[in-house]
Amino acid sequence: MEGQGVFVKRRLHSPVLLLAALAVAVTAESGLAQIAPRQAGSGPAPAVTVAPPRMPAVVDANNLYSETASGRMSAAVSGALERVYVPNLKSNDVYVIDPATFKVVDRFKVGVNPQHVVPSWDLRTLWVANNAEGRTDGALTPIDPKTGKPGEAKSVDDPYNMYFTPDGSSAIVVAEALKRLDFRDPQTMVLQSSLPTPQCDGINHADFAIDGSYAIFTCEFEGGLVKIDPVNRKVLGYLKLSKGGMPQDIRVSPDGKLFYVADMMANGVFVVNGENFTEIGFIATGVGTHGLYPSRDGKKLYITNRGSNKIHGSPHGKGSVSVLDFATRKVEATWPIPGGGSPDMGNVSADGRLLWVSGRYDNVVYAIDTTSGSVKTIRVGTEPHGLTVWPQPGRYSLGHTGNMR
Repeated sequence: MEGQGVFVKRRLHSPVLLLAALAVAVTAESGLAQIAPRQAGSGPAPAVTVAPPRMPAVVDANNLYSETASGRMSAAVSGALERVYVPNLKSNDVYVIDPATFKVVDRFKVGVNPQHVVPSWDLRTLWVANNAEGRTDGALTPIDPKTGKPGEAKSVDDPYNMYFTPDGSSAIVVAEALKRLDFRDPQTMVLQSSLPTPQCDGINHADFAIDGSYAIFTCEFEGGLVKIDPVNRKVLGYLKLSKGGMPQDIRVSPDGKLFYVADMMANGVFVVNGENFTEIGFIATGVGTHGLYPSRDGKKLYITNRGSNKIHGSPHGKGSVSVLDFATRKVEATWPIPGGGSPDMGNVSADGRLLWVSGRYDNVVYAIDTTSGSVKTIRVGTEPHGLTVWPQPGRYSLGHTGNMR
């Protein structure tokens, strides 16, 4: 029940085969189910399984981020205020920054322990995920991007983070303390079903396959990952990472073949083959590796290093941002935060010129120039976490602070 948990290509010659192939194509296009054509006498009919979701088509198979490039704004974000929304975990509020002036222009109270500001799949709402650590009054607070103002919160169990199925039919609330994923109506947030992930203690961040057929979530307190089928809503497997650290954010490579996993104890990024679900490499970056953000051209990955291996770190740590080249899998630059800091989570500006991230243990936000690495600092509330920059380019949001496609 709600609120009851305590949360600490083939050629065809035969007309029959041609008709069968057409039937399959129509079925696949409908997004309902895909069944392989059968010849008479080939044995029992195979079980029908639900096909990968009917999501917007991938425009460039070599760069699934192609539609998130600068200037590719959806009509759905027309009229949205250009703002940076900062959830402050300990002061239970959201600060609103005007990116044109780098000034705080508003602030408002939300629920208890706001963790992330999450753009909805349809890009029309920003949801503040208030997970109410150790309590039973978790909630999602909607923000209207056209006014920048909050609406009435919806009671939801343990919403540490939130994602959306690639077809937009469900929100996936990441109930971290409960070790489960709650599939909900993306508008009303009414519960549809729950998927337990018992071997994924600390489930929190995710990204999806290029075709949307699976997602991989990080298991912070298990030192591993869990792979799920979001269509049939089942666990496909678990993977223990070699260094047994604390995996945080995860992002898929532009060609969809690899997943990069930030690990704050291993001080770097694991590289995982998503299809066969195996670890294939590790790239050292900096202390407390945490957040992952693709550049607007899809060529680079900005990696925040929070400056501490502790969950509760200190101010002025060895914080930095590393820049990874997707093509070479090499770190080509590392930008330290002047005077020390704690860059955590955020996103890239719509024009790609600034990386906006929270300074978790310094109660600030950093606006980092993506050419020079120079930093502007803005004072905010207590322990800022998963901020979002809005509006962003893209056709739809998969959740988190703006995992756009």
